[in-house]
Amino acid sequence: MCGIAGFINHSLSEENKKALNYKMLGTIIHRGPENSNVWTEGIVSLGQNRLKIIDLSDAANQPFDYMDLVIIFNGEVYNYIEVREELRKLGYQFRTNGDTEVIGAAYKEWGDACVTHLIGMWGLAIWDTTKKRLFCSRDRFGIKPFYYISQGGDLYFASEYKPLKELPVFDGQLNVEQVQRGITMSWAVYRDQTYYSCISALMPAHNLVYENDRITISRYWDVDLTAPKSTLSRKDKEARFYELFEESVKLHSRSDVRNGTCLSGGLDSSAISSVYSTLFPESMMKSFSIYYEGTGAVDERPFVKEVVNKYPNIEPYYFTPTDQDIADSFHKVAFHADVPLLGSSYLSQYFLMKLAKSEGVTVVLDGQGSDEYLGGYLHSFYRLLAQDVASLHWGDYVRTFTSHLSREHYGFGKAIDIKMKTLASVLYDENGIYNLELSRKKDFFKNTATVSFEKKTDDRVDNFLYHLLLNTTLQTLLHFEDRNSMAFSLESRVPFLNHKLVEFAFSLRNEDKISNKAETKFILRESLKKVLPQAIYERKDKKGFVTPGEIRWLNGPLKFLLDVDYSRLHFMDQDRVKGLIENYKKGDTSNAAFVWRILCLHYWLKEFN
Repeated sequence: MCGIAGFINHSLSEENKKALNYKMLGTIIHRGPENSNVWTEGIVSLGQNRLKIIDLSDAANQPFDYMDLVIIFNGEVYNYIEVREELRKLGYQFRTNGDTEVIGAAYKEWGDACVTHLIGMWGLAIWDTTKKRLFCSRDRFGIKPFYYISQGGDLYFASEYKPLKELPVFDGQLNVEQVQRGITMSWAVYRDQTYYSCISALMPAHNLVYENDRITISRYWDVDLTAPKSTLSRKDKEARFYELFEESVKLHSRSDVRNGTCLSGGLDSSAISSVYSTLFPESMMKSFSIYYEGTGAVDERPFVKEVVNKYPNIEPYYFTPTDQDIADSFHKVAFHADVPLLGSSYLSQYFLMKLAKSEGVTVVLDGQGSDEYLGGYLHSFYRLLAQDVASLHWGDYVRTFTSHLSREHYGFGKAIDIKMKTLASVLYDENGIYNLELSRKKDFFKNTATVSFEKKTDDRVDNFLYHLLLNTTLQTLLHFEDRNSMAFSLESRVPFLNHKLVEFAFSLRNEDKISNKAETKFILRESLKKVLPQAIYERKDKKGFVTPGEIRWLNGPLKFLLDVDYSRLHFMDQDRVKGLIENYKKGDTSNAAFVWRILCLHYWLKEFN
């Protein structure tokens, strides 16, 4: 796990290239404080800050020479042992025990297709000194970041915004459309767009090649939503899901440093902790949980303790941030985020990672990803009900609708709301729904942003889940997962994001993911029933990472955010924004989440631009 920065520049001297690269690396030293180094030759400069996870020796430092290749790499290849053995049989020899050298050998053997052999997370760059060719890649799900600026035949890239802001070519022009999407939709990224017009994001599952002064970007992996659905029996589906998940947890647990786990008490984190403890019952593992007490707070410790009581090899640690902690840390969280804080839960995540690091852990397992492809979010039901309506499956519609109301204890008003949102999902495709959501706040902006994603399948549920995974919600969650963990030189791993597991999940039918009893993530719940604590298996509520931030914190330790210089929001209708915030100050909290995002945008513009 590391931070990388590099570029191709045709005008700077070698000495100036090296100085510039070290300056870039200096902005992200938190990502890898154990070694920092730059390699420069001709038009190319490659740099890396290293956090040692696998092969702790200096021989594995980067930039890494392999034959005529120079490699910088941020992330982990979890199946490096299996790939290394495959390459050894093909005649390759290795001088280190790490995964970086395996990437080099894989590239020599399979070229650009080498990444299709890897399971892991990465943002990497390989310079071929013979062919004068730069190959860059980002992992299938975008777990690790990769940003770049392309200008006048030169290319600059890095793991965060910060190094690119040090460049003379960085002009600081806001991408106002992305700002609008961020405030309205809570998205940190849209496709390859970022908050700055000059900075692009290499999209998940894409390669970038620089050769002969030209950039080529291509996709190397995708979920095939046109493939026939699995014909396995329900029992065999559950067995296969468990097998794939267990294999993923085992791979994600490989490291030469101590592992820990983020444990919220929800189904996902409990599943990871339970399977880990089943696989490694003699291995002590620290778990980390954040909780709050009082008005507007959620305390999940009773569910966390269900897991801890079942598995004695888990050593639990808990932390509740005080108002002073919130006030003292806000600027640091905002600095590391690179983008405006789109929700108060990201402060909780920051404290979670801080807790893990304070207890001597360098790697944590976390539960991101499951909700997105297994139908864990309640708004998946609108698409499921719409699919039943469109298919004229009225019996399924009635069963799912009534079960959903009963399970969530919804009243008449919420029932009408669900029917209206279901109707919208019948009448509009995903692009139409997203653009409708954008239009709800369009009067706050002088320009109008739009959203356009490819339709991958006629199945409304699968199409929705696909975009949650690869384009919308998960991409934002992974953005903050990366920044909050790396703020403490901590590697966060997400076992649910193994492409074999994801591909299998998309081969399942809707009823395998959401049962007609309105049980979300049904296949996960049933396949892990034998290892989950009963209280976790039977949980019927969906909490998420709830904090009291948007109301209690804004009226307490973060009250200073309410002092707004509206001229900084020149791309918005300032009178309308001022009216919204003044109403909030008077006690109208009906738009608290939207107010939070505007205030955090204002703070970001004031402090970091």
